[in-house]
Amino acid sequence: MSGTLLIVILVFLFLMALMGIKTIRPYERACVERLGKYQRTVPPGLNFIVPFIERLIKVDMREQVVDVPPQEVITKDNATVTVDAIIYYEVTDPVKVLYNVAQFRLATVKLAQTNLRNVVGDLSLDESLTSRERINSKLRDVLDEATDKWGARVTRVELQRIEPPEDVTQAMHRQMKAERERRAVVLEAEGFKTAAILRADGEKQAKILEAEGHAAAIQKVAEADKYRLLTVAEGEGQAVERVYSAIHKGNPTKDLITIKYLEALAKMADGKATKLFVPYEASGVMGSLGMIAEVLKEKKEEPAAPAKG
Repeated sequence: MSGTLLIVILVFLFLMALMGIKTIRPYERACVERLGKYQRTVPPGLNFIVPFIERLIKVDMREQVVDVPPQEVITKDNATVTVDAIIYYEVTDPVKVLYNVAQFRLATVKLAQTNLRNVVGDLSLDESLTSRERINSKLRDVLDEATDKWGARVTRVELQRIEPPEDVTQAMHRQMKAERERRAVVLEAEGFKTAAILRADGEKQAKILEAEGHAAAIQKVAEADKYRLLTVAEGEGQAVERVYSAIHKGNPTKDLITIKYLEALAKMADGKATKLFVPYEASGVMGSLGMIAEVLKEKKEEPAAPAKG
């Protein structure tokens, strides 16, 4: 009988020891309560408690996510938008999470909904649609300050969506379409303008080059004419100089004297000369020419015969 009792006692002690052995995972912390009173916080690993007297409560220390249900929020300009958010938090003090707040996740969701209405309500519709980062940052600060006494820290707040009413959405789509069409028209007009400017510049440069070519050609022709005229003038000057030298410096021949008097005779025939001087040396040769000149002069001075009736 005594042996059986001893075996029962040993089995009972073994079972009590097994019940008192608790394993805490690396991402967990545990609070030990003894007869309903907080006793201590145990770290990860193997821990022992007194069965039926002490109770172990585990707390997950990893970052948690809370989905805030969609809700309708009225903006500053009285537009109704549907807002959906997600909250990321992590426990910093397991004792406060267990004893300072009841249903921590539900309290966090309700707090997020309330502050989300406050934050979005201070913004207009356009600001709420374009200020996601501003809303996230402000909401995170508010929630982090409120959950600090609960032993948790809000790490991030992300807005999943902000949806305005259907009619507002359609109006925004029409506005966006009109804006894009306006930009397309402006870009097309700028393209035509640039093309016209480039075309005009090209035509201008072509006309300038053409005018410069004509000017260069005219200049070359003028230089050629100038050179030709200078050559002709130089030839005539040399010829005159030779004639003058032959008349005044040498002994002119009878042929040369005859050519000069013929030229004078032509001038007298035009009526521009009234007198004829014949040198002594050419009196024999030019006597007959002088008589001819006198006859031509008298014939020219005779009055015209009257017309017959």
